[in-house]
Amino acid sequence: MALSSRHHKSAQLTLDSARKPTGHGGWRPGAGRPRGRKTVSHDARERFAARHPLHVTLRIRPGVQSLRRGKVCATIRAALAAGGHKPTFRVVEFNALHNHLHLLVEAEGPQALARGMQGLQVRLARRINRLLGRTGSLFAARYHARALRTPREVRNALRYVLLNARHHAAERGRQLARDWLDPYSSAPWFDGFHAGPRSRAQACAPPDWLAFLQRQVRPTATARTWLLATGWRRHGLLLPTEVPGSLN
Repeated sequence: MALSSRHHKSAQLTLDSARKPTGHGGWRPGAGRPRGRKTVSHDARERFAARHPLHVTLRIRPGVQSLRRGKVCATIRAALAAGGHKPTFRVVEFNALHNHLHLLVEAEGPQALARGMQGLQVRLARRINRLLGRTGSLFAARYHARALRTPREVRNALRYVLLNARHHAAERGRQLARDWLDPYSSAPWFDGFHAGPRSRAQACAPPDWLAFLQRQVRPTATARTWLLATGWRRHGLLLPTEVPGSLN
């Protein structure tokens, strides 16, 4: 006896019917790389020579309290002092803004920079999280690093980092006192400010908070590269009253 069989007529699928989800794997709505979402680039970082200092920007996550508070900045200074003075990686200047840090660093190369920044971020996160009573990651994304290759670039970066508060004050229509230095930065220990028409010996005594900071051990390392230690001075010492704009 012959076995009966069913014959199905094949039909060509349209594009729409072929893309219907079946629940058994394959294509599904919303799959693939997210569109329109801003992500941090994971491209290879810029290569640089050990003689080139770097301007590093490090942002914290949304919702974290401002870094420009006395105890928080004291914690940042302690973290820098504890790990910013290595032979292959040094933090020379810093400024703590509300939601990010500006750093001027020296590193022997990209690998030394990566390791130094990784260790610094761990120390900062542990200490600041402990102070604020929070847990979890502190930093929002990978740090951004820009190599500084000329004396002019270094001077502009020093002005931008150390005098950044004057930039933001000017944006709000405020003018800070001529002799004001940012207590949330390494400016109190910076020796590259122009003293003005009067000598330092003739200058008036610093305010109590500034004298208090200057009596403490400098939290950052001494520059070793020619550009950051000496070369930038070819274009003149910084005036405490300068208002930074762009870094160009």
